[in-house]
Amino acid sequence: MADHAVVAEGEVDLDRRKFLTRATIATGAVGAAFACVPFIESWSPSESARAQGAPTTVDLSKVEPGQMVTPVWRKQAVYVVRRTPDMLARVAGHDGELKDPTSEYSEQPQYAKNPLRSRTPEFLVLFGICTHLGCLPKQRFSAGELGPSWPGGFFCPCHGSRFDLAGRVFNGSPASTNLVVPPYSYPNPRTLVIGADEKGAA
Repeated sequence: MADHAVVAEGEVDLDRRKFLTRATIATGAVGAAFACVPFIESWSPSESARAQGAPTTVDLSKVEPGQMVTPVWRKQAVYVVRRTPDMLARVAGHDGELKDPTSEYSEQPQYAKNPLRSRTPEFLVLFGICTHLGCLPKQRFSAGELGPSWPGGFFCPCHGSRFDLAGRVFNGSPASTNLVVPPYSYPNPRTLVIGADEKGAA
């Protein structure tokens, strides 16, 4: 009887060992499957990545003459300025004081490579990021605000870079290039779309 009890006990242990082995393999397989899910999902863009590149729409009818609004595209501030006739007149006449007056060495779409650096004279569209070290320049639109010869524009409070009302950088500024112009378009006269032009989303 004692021998029979030992054999029975051994059979129980063997069955238990098989059960535990199978359970461990199954658990490992499930764990591996869960571990693979984020890895596979990383092959395609996340929702936040897609959202970062989605164009931003601005209702231009709400922007008053002389006013600047700052929508966000790709988590970066964009300066949209509705220039008045007086502001437009102050863009000219100081090319000799600028580092890159014709925007040869600065970044902008081809349609913004002109003295006003814009598709239309009225609206200026720029990334609100200083091309020196990435600070946010402040609007200083009034003539004479930064000295008698100041035509109006932007002033970076971090290191003193100055830009005119077309985003062109003045001599003596730490920034070496003009403010960057993002891709944009006008599906109609009242609507600005930042981040999409004739070539599609950027």
